[in-house]
Amino acid sequence: MKILAVDDEKIALEALEDALRKALTDSEICAFRTSAEALECAGKTSFDVAFLDIEMRDINGLELAKRVKDIKSDINIVFVTGYSEYALDALNLYVSGYILKPVTPEKVTDALAHLRTPVTKISVDNAAGTEEKKLRIQCFGSFEVFCGDEPLRFSRQRSKELLAYLIDRRGAQTSMAEIASVLWEDGQYNLSRNNQIHSFLHDMIATLDNAGVKNVIIRHRNALAVNISRIDCDFYRCLGGDSSAINSYTGEYMSQYPWAEFTVGSLTGMFSVQNN
Repeated sequence: MKILAVDDEKIALEALEDALRKALTDSEICAFRTSAEALECAGKTSFDVAFLDIEMRDINGLELAKRVKDIKSDINIVFVTGYSEYALDALNLYVSGYILKPVTPEKVTDALAHLRTPVTKISVDNAAGTEEKKLRIQCFGSFEVFCGDEPLRFSRQRSKELLAYLIDRRGAQTSMAEIASVLWEDGQYNLSRNNQIHSFLHDMIATLDNAGVKNVIIRHRNALAVNISRIDCDFYRCLGGDSSAINSYTGEYMSQYPWAEFTVGSLTGMFSVQNN
């Protein structure tokens, strides 16, 4: 994991670095006392997480976070400050976390456990370093899920369908109400349906966890998404121009789900344009 750390106070920056190194023994940490240096480095290096002090002399952390996100939109931002009044402004920037000083390894670990964009190689527990398994998804034909060469079996068909719909959304946030409109023909969304969706979600994540596949589902407030970096998917490869994936498409996409016909129409249109 690559970490960007910024604080214009020398002692505070050293304390932040120390906490980061204790929490993440095998990560690359780049620490700066000025926003200008941090932005220059961020333009050359792809960081996974940025720990930013808010109250700084040159550019405050809120503005720095916006500029860093302009460089890498999916970077996780964790604000580090002694001033709790900035919490609301921080949340409005859709950041991953907010740490009140003094920074400790425990606070860092807790922040890293709740990142908005999960990091593929992460050693929060200091157990290191092998890359996690990816989920292999087949969308063309019927929808199937594999871990390596082994198909995954879901105890509930709706758990599998929930994953299918999130895959179809390609990493976009999907509200619980939208999910309900897909999983049930009447499209109604209420407290009972919300509870059922969470039950399907729990079952789905348990199935993935038991197979050793982590960090596939991203949870937002009242919404879900998939982390596309954790997925090998024929549909995604096709959209990216992979010739073998394109050739594997024969006009069927997630054939067991009626709602998938909308994507079939899009794929058909895409291929029609390419063939003209």
